[in-house]
Amino acid sequence: MTGGPAPQRQARAVRLGPRSVAALVLVSAVGVAGLGWPFLAPPEASMNAHSADAPWLFAGLLVLMVAVLAATISESGLGPKAVAMLGVLAATGAALRPIGAGTAGLEPMFFLLLLSGRVLGPGFGFVLGSLTMFASALLTGGVGPWMPFQMLSMGWFTMGAGLLPFPDRLRGRGELLLLAGYGFLGAFAYGTATNLAGWTFMDGLASNISFDAEASVGTNLAHFLTYCLLTSLGWDGGRAALTVVLTLALGTPLLKALRRATRRAAFETPVTFEKGDGVSRPT
Repeated sequence: MTGGPAPQRQARAVRLGPRSVAALVLVSAVGVAGLGWPFLAPPEASMNAHSADAPWLFAGLLVLMVAVLAATISESGLGPKAVAMLGVLAATGAALRPIGAGTAGLEPMFFLLLLSGRVLGPGFGFVLGSLTMFASALLTGGVGPWMPFQMLSMGWFTMGAGLLPFPDRLRGRGELLLLAGYGFLGAFAYGTATNLAGWTFMDGLASNISFDAEASVGTNLAHFLTYCLLTSLGWDGGRAALTVVLTLALGTPLLKALRRATRRAAFETPVTFEKGDGVSRPT
């Protein structure tokens, strides 16, 4: 008795090698430290004495680390076809972000990056998420010390979509539900991460929700949770709801289009040349 045809392995625009994985882990560790230092450093730590400078320090360091990561991934196989697709998707995502700006967190770019990460893999997804956020910040004037953390958080979000299980086998309604569930949770996780990046700049502005360098970790955690509830819960909820709706409504045709484009691009097929009639032709 023979089974059905084996599922076709999904092509990846970028294959993460050991150096790329090591760079990604290092950048993520710096990002976690930059976002979570208010809860990682005890009140008596010297870092808290420079709480106004710490976010700038981590932002500058993160910019350098993201540049190193991008260079490392590029060396590992970000070919011209992958660069072209990266440019198209990043430009589209950046153009989608201003559509919902200021309207209850309705940001359709999350839907596009979610599906792109799923199809094109975690390596491509991280680069795409980071580049899209960088380009959209330039378009919307959102450039500041928080931008590197937004780039990292979006890179994590898109990379996570590429790490979801069964990329070669799961299709149809099951895949859409998986993506919708991840998109819902990821929208809140992104909001929480970017809140951490901006929260420490509120020092002294509102005593019941701002970061207090002299307070205990528990007190600052309570302040941060209150800050999230009062300032971003509705925004994150709108982003999560729109991502779910668009994924369930439009996910099937867009996934098919992305997979068709990926097959035609043949990222993993090496280009060779054959000689015939004195003319070299690519195969």
